[in-house]
Amino acid sequence: MKRQVTRCASAALAVMLGWAGLTGCSSDSPAAAPASSAASAVRSGASSAASAASSAAASAAASAQAAASSALQNVKGGLDAKADVTLGPVATGSDGRTDVPVKVTNHDSKPRRYTVLVNFKNQSGTVVDVSALNVPEVAAGATADATARSNRTLTGTVTTEVLSALRY
Repeated sequence: MKRQVTRCASAALAVMLGWAGLTGCSSDSPAAAPASSAASAVRSGASSAASAASSAAASAAASAQAAASSALQNVKGGLDAKADVTLGPVATGSDGRTDVPVKVTNHDSKPRRYTVLVNFKNQSGTVVDVSALNVPEVAAGATADATARSNRTLTGTVTTEVLSALRY
């Protein structure tokens, strides 16, 4: 997806630079006008490329959130269990994906299973990925450790939060 955004941004920039070069051939404008038009075209192309990259990231996050939310739809009779889940420090795995340790404590008197959704956010606080994690049966009063992993490589400072957790 990142390659596709880069290609689109490069193509947009090439078109803008080509257009800027053609406007510089006009004999009706003063000498400074072509340079000004080219600079304006480059700024516009860069803004369009940044907007395309932002849209692609938002689309990827929305897609991940939709897939993760569908994991919750399969849970029948689940109870809110966000209070049973704690997240550890964020780390980048050897494959470049972001990992976060998840600790689930079953406060119930019966063994329970858990489905946990974890948001991955960028430094601006925007959700850039969502991970669905199924934790197998946790004994009554016991804890279980698991790892939530991003679906793709994330860059920059990444923070996490428990979006939802169901106990069933």
